[in-house]
Amino acid sequence: MLARVTLEIALRKEFDYVVPPELVASVQVGTRVRIPFGARQVMGVVTALPESSPHTQLRSILGVVGKQSQITPYCCAPEIAIKSVLPDAVRKEKDGWRERLFVRAMLGTKELPKLTRRQTDVWHVIEERRELPLQELLELTGATSEVVRRLEDRGLVEIAPQILERDPYAREEILPSQQLSLNAEQARALAEITAVLHSPQVALAEQAGANRNKSSVFLLHGVTGSGKTEVYLQAIDAALAQGKGAIVLVPEISLTPQTVERFKARFCHGPRQTLVAVLHSHLSAGERHDEWHKIRQGRARIVIGARSAVFAPVDPLGLIIVDEEHEHSYKQEEAPRYHARDVAVVRGEMEGAVVVLGSATPSMESFANATKGKYRLLDMPTRIDDRKLPVVRVIDMRNESRKQKGSPIFSTPLKDALSLRLERKEQAMLFLNRRGYSTSMQCQTCGYVAGCPNCSISLTYHRWENTLRCHICGHQSPAPTVCPEASCKSPGIRYSGLGTEKVEDTLKKLFPQARVARMDSDTLQKKEDYRRVLGDFRTGKIDILVGTQMIAKGLHFPNVTLVGIVYADLSLHMPDFRAGERTFQLLTQVSGRAGRGDVEGEVFVQAFTPFHPAIQYARRHDYRGFYEQEVESREALQFPPFRRMALLTVRGRNEEKVAYAAQHLRKVVETALAGWKNVVFSGPAPAPLAKAETYYRYHLLIRGRQMSRLSGVISACLAAEQWPEDIRVTADIDPVNLG
Repeated sequence: MLARVTLEIALRKEFDYVVPPELVASVQVGTRVRIPFGARQVMGVVTALPESSPHTQLRSILGVVGKQSQITPYCCAPEIAIKSVLPDAVRKEKDGWRERLFVRAMLGTKELPKLTRRQTDVWHVIEERRELPLQELLELTGATSEVVRRLEDRGLVEIAPQILERDPYAREEILPSQQLSLNAEQARALAEITAVLHSPQVALAEQAGANRNKSSVFLLHGVTGSGKTEVYLQAIDAALAQGKGAIVLVPEISLTPQTVERFKARFCHGPRQTLVAVLHSHLSAGERHDEWHKIRQGRARIVIGARSAVFAPVDPLGLIIVDEEHEHSYKQEEAPRYHARDVAVVRGEMEGAVVVLGSATPSMESFANATKGKYRLLDMPTRIDDRKLPVVRVIDMRNESRKQKGSPIFSTPLKDALSLRLERKEQAMLFLNRRGYSTSMQCQTCGYVAGCPNCSISLTYHRWENTLRCHICGHQSPAPTVCPEASCKSPGIRYSGLGTEKVEDTLKKLFPQARVARMDSDTLQKKEDYRRVLGDFRTGKIDILVGTQMIAKGLHFPNVTLVGIVYADLSLHMPDFRAGERTFQLLTQVSGRAGRGDVEGEVFVQAFTPFHPAIQYARRHDYRGFYEQEVESREALQFPPFRRMALLTVRGRNEEKVAYAAQHLRKVVETALAGWKNVVFSGPAPAPLAKAETYYRYHLLIRGRQMSRLSGVISACLAAEQWPEDIRVTADIDPVNLG
């Protein structure tokens, strides 16, 4: 028996090995193995079981790692993809289970022997619990292990090691919830999804490329507060009834606690009690190990997580839900540069599973696919219980600057609205997608600006630790008290711009009676911080929550009646063709946090360009209007969804060398694509962020229709060229970030 193995070292090729007779029963596609490679032993994954090999002298596999195949066949890929599919904690050679001593009551004991008072107290706890960890028993009773050992000697208990699974939500007390009644729009959407769930042959037809109008991919376009989550929950219930599992993707780790709570409340109780597993980067290595194995062993049938959860080994898989499908955090920026939404669609086709992409502001690409019939469009244009969408008021900050004689953080209408909410005991959220206190430090005497030594960006001032920090590479230095320029040394240095830290500080001065909290990556350092802050906000311990984009979507707080967007046009002027789309999506999503309870919500959008279409369409909650005007310019400029893109990045520490290599790269690719039609080149040119983490960066953007062929040509070009050691070239197909 032969096995073809992909190594966990980046060699971009596979190697054949002989399977020894004693391992034949254990080796299959997806099995992790230990193999000899040169003079050392390395880890690998079996990607095929060939009948023969072109090589005559083959070495033998040394051993199998783990008791179960860890990668299902569809995922077999080069070594770099395997590392994305399998968490680090699972790839280790030794099992990562945590063993603890458990105490178990020996059933059938009829008459208790004479016990001391301490032994009797301990026995009563064991008798009630039947089985529990020894350490927990000692903490509950205050006894020593010697007392428990005496009970074991008398045959009352058994002390033995057992695997103790780590559950990140073990200490959470979650009350069960029941299915809610659906309105007509929700019921119609659910009926269409479950109809395809019950007809797996539809997915097979889709896989074969037949009957494109019978797609098993749904785009659920529902306004904020329209009840998309309840549709997800009931669709999952339908999948479970068929004996199939489900994967739910969320774009932000901060959304996971609230999402997990809602899903556990529904599925961890009742007649169809189901384990819900969680996968994201804020779990400890041990928690990730145990959660992954719960899924692989088929004990957890529902998986909730960030983008890498799309690879969770759910089998059989019935349903994949991608919530807030438009979010750019679903795209991985490092190799392998996959988009979790697109992987979900492909996996659904391969496994005959239904895929639901949900959003109030779908990506242009997804909505275009829906209009072409590639996806099925489900519309939910109204909020549940006939609740009204919030009233959106756009404030022209140019007028406010003249009135307040400066650059105010808050307009007068927003301050008045905040004051009113505090009087009414209602809650408010303020959004600014920029952390820190001030965005730059400048000397007013000589003009010096504190910049990062590693990146072409100014340093951000963080007042709480009195440091200047780079949000690209992490460089930090103490904030100076005088100008650092040797010829100046002026004390006239000033901080300009603002971030969430300054917004929080100003709020506390304006409203000293208010309980203000901030939610950004600076304040949420520990995994428990997400749950703590959101829990405090839910229970009314916080009046005003200030945050970055992590508070912009998915959160449901009925007592929030006011949302303020401090600088709504902050992202409008980025050098990116998606700037308008991102601004529209962000404003709509943030606005959607208001008025989700019984009181109508109000949103204040502060902007210096208040009449921009992205802001005006968001004010009217008009997605289709925005889509129609935006798609016109995209078609004229031949940008997605009318063309697909490949972004080639050349980086190195010598700028001239990088520029030369980028020019050479264009010539190589142009030669390879000679005769191709409808291929557009842009660049090479310095990237918008020209230098990052000490590397200069040049971009070459290629747009075309036949991306599967085009990406093959690009891959061949990059592999054929001998690039200097200090030059690195990468390709990103369908990039979402052009910075």
